[in-house]
Amino acid sequence: MSVTPAMPATQSPPPRPALFQVSAGNWRLAVLVGVAASTLAAAVLPAFVSFWVVGALAALVAATLVVNAYRNRRYGALLVAPAIAVLFVMNIFPLLWSLGLSFFAYQSNLQSIRFVGLDNYVKVLTNDIAAPANWHALINTGLFVVLTVSAQMIVGFLLALLFAKQFPLRKYLLILVLTPMMLSVVASGVFFTYYYDPTFGILSYAINSIADGQFILMSSKAGAVAGIVFADAWMWSPFVMLLVLAGLVSVPKYLYEAAAIDRVPAWRRFWSITFPYIRGLLMLALLFRTIEAFKLADLVILLTKGGNDTMTISYHLIRIANEQNKTSEGAAISYVMLFMVIVLTNLYLYLARRRTGGN
Repeated sequence: MSVTPAMPATQSPPPRPALFQVSAGNWRLAVLVGVAASTLAAAVLPAFVSFWVVGALAALVAATLVVNAYRNRRYGALLVAPAIAVLFVMNIFPLLWSLGLSFFAYQSNLQSIRFVGLDNYVKVLTNDIAAPANWHALINTGLFVVLTVSAQMIVGFLLALLFAKQFPLRKYLLILVLTPMMLSVVASGVFFTYYYDPTFGILSYAINSIADGQFILMSSKAGAVAGIVFADAWMWSPFVMLLVLAGLVSVPKYLYEAAAIDRVPAWRRFWSITFPYIRGLLMLALLFRTIEAFKLADLVILLTKGGNDTMTISYHLIRIANEQNKTSEGAAISYVMLFMVIVLTNLYLYLARRRTGGN
C-alpha cells in the first residue's frame, strides 16, 4: 500500500497591519502621514524648508511601499519600482509641486511666499486686469486649433490617398514628404522666417515678380495667422498621413475587387469599404493634433513673437511665468489649460464610444 506524500502547505503572506499600526510595511499609514504632513509643511514652513520636508516624506512613502512589496512577495512590483521612481521624480512630483504652487503668491525673483488659496485662479478667470488678455489669448488659441488641425487633417488625408497607390519613385517621395516631421521646430521656424522675409524671401520674391510693391505677409493678423497655420501644417501633416496610410494599406483587396464586379461607384466604395478602416485612426490623429495645437507657442515665438494679435495661451503663459516672474499665476493658467485638455479628451472618448456602440 503506497503512501501519498503530503503536499507542502503554501506559505501565506503576512497579515495586513491595521491603519494606525506603526510598521515598516504599513504604506496606508505612510501615505496618510505624508499627505497631511506635506500640506502642513507647505502652509507653515518656509518654501526652502518645506521642499526638503516634502521630499523626505515622499521618500518615506516609497520606502514603505518597497518593504510592503517585499514582505508580500510582490517581486514584479519591485522590478518596476525603479521605473516608477524615475517617473515620479521627473513627472509626477513636478506636477504636484506646481499644483501646490498655484495656491500661493510667489514670484521667482522674490524670496517671499504666502498662501492665497484660489486667488490666482480667480485672477486669471475673472475681471482682473490680466483676465482679458488671458481670454483673448485663449480665443486666439482656439482659432489656431481649428485652422491648423483642419489643414493637417485635410492635407494628411490627401497625401495618404496618394501614397496608398504604387507609382514610380514612391519610396523616395515618401521620405521627402516625411522630412518636415523629422526636423526640430526651431529649424522649421527659422526656415519659414526666411521664407516669409519681405526682402529676400521666396514667397515675397514670387509675388513681387507678378505684382508691384513689396509683399509683407506678416503685416496683418490674417497674413500672420495664415503663415503660422501653413508652417504648422507643413510640419505635422505627414504625421496624419502616416496614421491614415496605416489604415488604407490594411483594407483587404478582395473587397475592392467585389465592389468592382458589382460596379459600385467610387464614392460608395470609399464610404462603405475604405472609411470604416481609417475612421478610428482619423479620430486618433484628430485627438493627438488637437492636444498639440492647443500648446502652440514655438512657431508663434519664432515667426511673430505674438505680434499682429497672434498671442496664444501657451506663449502668454511663458511670458507671465518667465518674463514677468509671476510663477504662481503661470502655474494657475497651466492648470486651467490642463483642465481644458482633459475635458476635450474625455469628450473625444465619449464620442468615440458612442460611435462604436460602447458604453
